Formats: sequence, C-alpha cells, structure tokens
Amino acid sequence: MEKSGKIITIILWVLLIISAVLIVSLMVNISENEQDPTMGSWINTNIIWAYILIAIAAGFALISSLVHTLTDKKAAKGGLIALGFFAVIAIISYIFASDAMPTFIGVNEFINDGTLTPRVSKLVDTGLIATYILLGIAILSIAFSSVTRLFK
Repeated sequence: MEKSGKIITIILWVLLIISAVLIVSLMVNISENEQDPTMGSWINTNIIWAYILIAIAAGFALISSLVHTLTDKKAAKGGLIALGFFAVIAIISYIFASDAMPTFIGVNEFINDGTLTPRVSKLVDTGLIATYILLGIAILSIAFSSVTRLFK
C-alpha cells in the first residue's frame, strides 16, 4: 500500500508541475492584442489541459466508486436502491410532463430556429417536475425528522 501511495504522490506532483508550467507560459504570453495567435494558442492549450484534468478526475472518481460498490455488497444494494428511486422519479416526472409550447416574450425566436421543439419542452418540463418532487421529498424528510426528534 505504501508503494501505491508514493506512485500517486509522484503522479500528483507531475500534474502540478505541468499545470504550473502551462499557467506561467500563459501569463508570459498575455498581450493587449486579442488577435495574437501565440496568446490564443496558450489559452487553448490551458483549456485543453483543464479538460484533461477534469476527465482524469472524473475517471478516477467513477473507477473508485465502482470498485467500492463491487467490493462492498451493502454499498451495492444502497446504490441500486438509490438508482431505482431516481428512475421512478424520472418516469413519474416524464408521465406528468407536458409537451405544450411555453408562452413568453421572445419564444417565437426559439421556435423558429428549431431550438425549442415539443420534445425539448417535454424534457424541460420533466426536469422541472423532478426538481419539484425532490424538493418536496427533501422538505417532508426535514419536517419528519424534526417531528420524530420532538417525540424522542
């Protein structure tokens, strides 16, 4: 276990050094000219590096959670129950969602350019209804826990 800790520390230091070099290079190449191709390339390089770091972090988070779930049966059961709960909320929200086009100032622009369709409207409504359901469950659970605490 100690060897893997050293490897992770070395990897983190390498990522930190690469990030520091890229930031310093960007700072050195900043100019007042917005059309400067050198500055633009350093900005793009730093953005790509940020995407790479986010992908690495997300990958490690997913892998570690999957390993933990697969090695711990209780965690796997809890994860599947939570996933099923969210699937039920999503299905209920989709059933109650409407595909009616909303009416607000400027909506015709979105309808005309095709960004707002009945399908998009139904998905947005689904998201809103799911948010309302989850908010209601959160409020009810807070109230329930407060009431049960009073009787204890």
